[in-house]
Amino acid sequence: MSTSLLYNAFGVRGYNYVKTAYVGGGVEFTLEQPPSKWRCSACGSCDVVSRGQTQRRWKTLPIGHKAVSVVLPIPRVHCRACGCIRQVDLGFADPRRSYTRAFERYVLELSHHMTIKDVAEHLDVSWDVIKDIQKRDLKRRFDRPRLADLKQIAIDEISIGKGQRYVTLVLDLETGIVVFVGNGKGADALEPFWKRLNRSGAVIDAVATDMSPAYILAVQTHLPWAVLVFDHFHIIKLFNEKLGELRRDLYNAATEEGQQDILKGTRWLLLKNKEHLDPERDELRRLEEALKLNKPLATAYYLKEELRQLWKQDTKAKAETFLEAWIARAEASAIAMLQTMAKTLRRHEEGILAYYDYPISTGPLEGTNNKIKTMKRQAYGYRDIEFFKLKILGLHEMTYALVG
Repeated sequence: MSTSLLYNAFGVRGYNYVKTAYVGGGVEFTLEQPPSKWRCSACGSCDVVSRGQTQRRWKTLPIGHKAVSVVLPIPRVHCRACGCIRQVDLGFADPRRSYTRAFERYVLELSHHMTIKDVAEHLDVSWDVIKDIQKRDLKRRFDRPRLADLKQIAIDEISIGKGQRYVTLVLDLETGIVVFVGNGKGADALEPFWKRLNRSGAVIDAVATDMSPAYILAVQTHLPWAVLVFDHFHIIKLFNEKLGELRRDLYNAATEEGQQDILKGTRWLLLKNKEHLDPERDELRRLEEALKLNKPLATAYYLKEELRQLWKQDTKAKAETFLEAWIARAEASAIAMLQTMAKTLRRHEEGILAYYDYPISTGPLEGTNNKIKTMKRQAYGYRDIEFFKLKILGLHEMTYALVG
């Protein structure tokens, strides 16, 4: 075998071919490094003296369906320049790895189209080898995203499994890239992000988040100049939760069997936007019957539909007038749930109306959450939380064809 073929086919350069052996259905190429190529792995000096050798084997690119290995006696040398005994550097593999760099690149190429399990079976290696290659590549490229250019960000937590397991995400709203993944939820999960952000020198103009007191305090403490924009999807979600509780209370309080029958199964109809009601399932009629049955429920539902118009006003001034009128009607309704909601909106009015200065939301994070769920389904979950977080940081470069 020529040295040119070794270099062009397997990425091995500066070694001489010795022999080929066929072992266990695979192919083994034995190589040797001429003494003229020996260098100290610390200082690079060529003034070295042999002190024995250690034979090692590396997995490299397969030939068809046959596994291929490279066998090489690695020289140990005494460096006269730095006075130490070391193994010489390898040009084709990283230290303490059982595979060549060419094999690693091949694994990463296959990983764009196959699951870890499929790649491992195809190359006849363990699942952990493929995961380790992917993890080191992700760590090298995404472990510390650049924060200096951040201007507008979104913060939210997502559930990653049973047992109240969460991670907190920070998304760059200009690029759609996740720039931080914190363990757990709440203000404590963001502490490492604030430290890195402070060192980066970034100037954040606006932050989209929900109305969580922990996030509000964290942003006001670490970014006092930034504008807080409360996400309108979370506001409607909060209203829907209260509306669902009101329906349940009314159902439990219903004394007539007919009333209970009408209210039964209407929860999702109340939560749906009116334009999304399915005519084939007669959902609009069922909803109207439930609303006719109970005035408080009808009042709450129609005020929910009206609140959605808050973010469709022409100007911030009109939006402020609209919000004040809505709060006044909710307070005058004599419905406890609406009065509580009115107090919440009044307390967060500035951040709600800030949407008209910075029309941002955590909506892109919801899309990212859907991608994360798809990634989890493909992998049947993740045991290594660090690997999972790295996969999230590299999410913007991934595709989601259903493979494996």
